[in-house]
Amino acid sequence: MNEGQALHSSPYVDQIDRFAQSLQQLSRTFLALEEKKQSFSTEEIDGMFDRVRERVCSKCEKCGWCWGENFVHTYQMGYEILSAVDHYGNELNTETKRKLMQRCIMAPRFLREMLEGFHEARQNMIWVNRMARSREGCAIQMDTFAEMIRNTAKELEDSIFTDERLEKRVASALKKKGIRVLYTHFFMNREGKYEVHITARTIQNQKVSVKEMVKTVSAVVGRKFVPESDSAQMLGPRYMTVVCREGPAFYTMQGSARIGKGCSQISGDNFAMMEMPGGRQGVALSDGMGSGEEACRESTLVIELLEELLEAGFPEKTAIQMINTTLVMGREEIHYSTVDMSVFDLYTGECEIIKAGASSTFIRKKDRVEHLSSTSLPIGVMNSIEIDSVKRQLEDGDFVIMVTDGVLDALPVGEQDVLLETIIQGSAITNPKELAHHVLEQVLNWTGRDPEDDMTVLAVGIWEC
Repeated sequence: MNEGQALHSSPYVDQIDRFAQSLQQLSRTFLALEEKKQSFSTEEIDGMFDRVRERVCSKCEKCGWCWGENFVHTYQMGYEILSAVDHYGNELNTETKRKLMQRCIMAPRFLREMLEGFHEARQNMIWVNRMARSREGCAIQMDTFAEMIRNTAKELEDSIFTDERLEKRVASALKKKGIRVLYTHFFMNREGKYEVHITARTIQNQKVSVKEMVKTVSAVVGRKFVPESDSAQMLGPRYMTVVCREGPAFYTMQGSARIGKGCSQISGDNFAMMEMPGGRQGVALSDGMGSGEEACRESTLVIELLEELLEAGFPEKTAIQMINTTLVMGREEIHYSTVDMSVFDLYTGECEIIKAGASSTFIRKKDRVEHLSSTSLPIGVMNSIEIDSVKRQLEDGDFVIMVTDGVLDALPVGEQDVLLETIIQGSAITNPKELAHHVLEQVLNWTGRDPEDDMTVLAVGIWEC
């Protein structure tokens, strides 16, 4: 860095690294605990036999003979019953029942106790496996979180730099505007863009607009800064921190069109457009399992969690994996949702398409339309999932069109992607909302009937500032 010198060996970063190591050790401990069971242990099977001997055979005149000199045949009969129960359920095959009736004078009670012992042991196995799955999910969460905070701390350490001369110049220029500076921190992101955090207040109960303050900082540093999007409008007599970010080279505009299954007002598709750290914007689309209120609740939950995690600075794949684990843990039934994301870097114009079980995404350029598909599973199905991602460089006037399965499924099988490409390429519309409505209308016109699934189209255009 020409303007300053990077800081290294920060005690705070070392402390965070120790936190991450502790989390990873906890993760390994969770995974090393009792594993999922695939079969009964010898002790559990012996317990089933002890139960029968105590509750049934102890009251039978032939107990000494069955569990004495005929011990091997009694055990063999018990194993045959357990094997038949495992294969046929409570309704044993005729051959096993016939053998038991021939060998045991208390066959009905013997069978009933064996069945009850088997089902108790199997229920215990189900609970053990459920706890093992929950531990596995917690371990994945902790491991993912540990890696995320370690990477974040390293990035933060690498981005901080000092420049005493520049700091003095900024403080001097702001003092002339009636602003007293307490702290100034300089950051440089991976793209070489500046971010300046200034903690300051006005002098003598004045008020100065944050916009004017940022304009002064831009003039001193020689770079065009803009205030943080949710920044206050005015700086007053109390200290506050103003974040000045180097202005992006691109901006986006979004539009949407949607319709529920059978023209219902309730859709199982949900979406959100969000500001993300580092000069990025994200568009997320989720299709809940099925349609109606339950699908809507599921996809709403996914989108709200995504918004919370991404706006807090979690990496996209980490956020999706953590939400997936949350959905899988502690649930009897599978309730899955797709995740379809487009993340736009407004400094470089690069777009990352991220998918978990989602439908195709289309990129409309000046001379062609590209479609990107995925074979990954939705979230909420398995503890660990594969997340597909691909990056594309966008140019002024390019569009990204995202759709849910209902849109593609309305078109003839085998021609879906090609037909949607044709619809998108055949339009010169540059208004995102109008483009989204045009695509949805063309698909509905093609089918000529009410939607058989929820349908959503998102169109995002990118332009140079």
